[in-house]
Amino acid sequence: MDTLITWNQLREMEAQNRLHPFLGGFPNIPNRMGSGEIDSLAVANWSPEVDISEDDHGYLLKADLPEMKKEDVRVTVEDGILIVSGERKSEKEDQKRKFHRIERSYGNFRRSFTLPENANGSKVTADFRDGVLKVHLPITPIAKSKAIEVKVA
Repeated sequence: MDTLITWNQLREMEAQNRLHPFLGGFPNIPNRMGSGEIDSLAVANWSPEVDISEDDHGYLLKADLPEMKKEDVRVTVEDGILIVSGERKSEKEDQKRKFHRIERSYGNFRRSFTLPENANGSKVTADFRDGVLKVHLPITPIAKSKAIEVKVA
């Protein structure tokens, strides 16, 4: 039985950071302290989790973007690279509400994906519904090259 395990590169880097405290920490990884506050070295914004699947018609990229609006998300294709970017805005402070913990990330994000050879970058479509961005990349058949025998003189 095959098991699919999702890889989280930031989690792995945090584990390495705990194993090597003499390195002084990785500045691009938010280091949350026990009290919930973020270490002053943390400069990274957040990165949405993405699933990419393929069927006979094309590729499907799904990105989780909870509580975001369609207007705050941008999808572009440039030089064979699909770019998903945007901004999740933080909640406005409410004087009547006292926060005990803030774990959700806010701010800008940008994810880049190199398109496979058989993906048609000019016919990419996207839809955003219920906090999930779905980007459809249709497949274009690649012409198979024929072997040509060359006579040696």
